[in-house]
Amino acid sequence: MTLPGRVRIGISGWQYDAWRGDFYPPGLPRDSQLGYVASRLPTLELNGSFYSLQRPSSYLRWHDRTPDDFVFAVKGGRYITHLKRLREVEVALANFFASGVLLLGAKLGPFLWQLPEHVAFDPEVLRTFLRGLPRTAREIAEVASHHDNKIGATSYDMPAEDFAVRHAIEVRSRTFENPAFFDLLGEHDVACVVADSAGRWPLFDVPTAGFDYIRLHGHSALYTSRYASATLMLWATRCRAAAAEGRDVYVYFDNDAHGHAPHDAVRLDRLLHEEAVAPVRRAAQT
Repeated sequence: MTLPGRVRIGISGWQYDAWRGDFYPPGLPRDSQLGYVASRLPTLELNGSFYSLQRPSSYLRWHDRTPDDFVFAVKGGRYITHLKRLREVEVALANFFASGVLLLGAKLGPFLWQLPEHVAFDPEVLRTFLRGLPRTAREIAEVASHHDNKIGATSYDMPAEDFAVRHAIEVRSRTFENPAFFDLLGEHDVACVVADSAGRWPLFDVPTAGFDYIRLHGHSALYTSRYASATLMLWATRCRAAAAEGRDVYVYFDNDAHGHAPHDAVRLDRLLHEEAVAPVRRAAQT
């Protein structure tokens, strides 16, 4: 049964030494790891962009080493979210968008903006930030054109074809448990991240956009616990319900401390495919 929305399951990052000889086959070259992930899963969350501006050559390499239908979510820089705290970030946003994200082309998925626990809900600050976010590839190029000398001259500023881009925001302060926060995200079609964090941070499952963004940090222990099959089944049911309502869903596992993330992602992806074919099989038997 085909659903109007699509569910994509992936992982947050892929360059973890502990995965070698475990998720990654023994002897797999490091420069083949991304391709291996893309052979098992349809999406991946780039988290290096959170720590520093990435090189255009890196975005181009990641694009070229993945299939045509692969999707990258891109995590916004911590300089914007953690140091500037979303305030006066026009140049910082320009530098971030000028660093090469457009070289992902049609593989460019949603942008993730993660706020730390110490950043509380400030409606005016958040409203100003959301208004400044580009909503199309050409708007990214326009914002990027205002970069400073931290970014060299680029030859890819204006894409030949335009396409829409999406944004999601993950909050970790309980001050965001406020209807005004969800209303503000809804006004700007920005997804409120559903974050499962073993109770460390609030879990808000409130649809505020035309898509859902889910981050699974660990259900019983933050970053370290494996997801039980019964828990994965609950997430599979939740994802399929959203897809049935016409929303695309992006799910990223971040419980990577003991190497559980890629295995859990593959298990959830398999569960979703099994659920998809089950109604067809039942219909054929009636």
